[in-house]
Amino acid sequence: MNLNLSRPLVFFDIEATGLNIVSDRIVELCYIKVYPNGEEEARTMRFNPQIPISAEATSVNGITNEEVADCPLFKDRAKELATVFEGCDIAGFNSNFFDVPLLMEEFIRAGVELDISKSNFVDVQNIFHKMEQRTLSAAYKFYCCKDLENAHSALADTRATYEVLKAQLDRYGESLKNNVPFLASFSKRNDNVDLAGRIVYNDQKVEVINFGKYKGRPVVDVLRRDPGYFSWIMQGDFTQNTKQTFMRIRLKAGI
Repeated sequence: MNLNLSRPLVFFDIEATGLNIVSDRIVELCYIKVYPNGEEEARTMRFNPQIPISAEATSVNGITNEEVADCPLFKDRAKELATVFEGCDIAGFNSNFFDVPLLMEEFIRAGVELDISKSNFVDVQNIFHKMEQRTLSAAYKFYCCKDLENAHSALADTRATYEVLKAQLDRYGESLKNNVPFLASFSKRNDNVDLAGRIVYNDQKVEVINFGKYKGRPVVDVLRRDPGYFSWIMQGDFTQNTKQTFMRIRLKAGI
């Protein structure tokens, strides 16, 4: 089943130096941009992360420090890459948890602003887990009846994610609407305010803290009652996006 799109949908996958959104960097990014008329645009980009790629990451993605030593820096291609995602919905496999937050961290570090506040985020892994509870390779085998070759290469994983979503729409029929806003809503784990999910909306659409001793408490209430908490967040090991979100809420509340 082809996707029913009202605007472009960018499938993408990241290979990084490790799994820490705050401290790790992107070494490879592949995207497939699918337009409402069915046309596709695909590209793979590699970057010099300026920090060592962990041995664990290399064992998974096969990318070595030597292979990216002469590649451009992310900041050198950030403006160009931002135009790919601008005004689009975004899809990936485990992308809401890892790929999207890490990508936005890189844009922030590069000083490039990309507004994704109106984007829908379709996480194909979450759809899969809700429907079948497996991994990408198993999802590809289950839905597409093929073995996933070159697993953990960005292009193979991105193409597989795209094919799996189309096969999911075929398999589940009316249970899974061919509509990106629906797919984004269905595939998200929480109603996140920041990309890392440190702040979420509760049932009353109030921004509440989603971790630590203040979990479940409205952000505004915590910032008013505990002034030192904001300083702790700003100086802590949190993503820049999370810090910016706390700052936005604080300024909006006039605290």
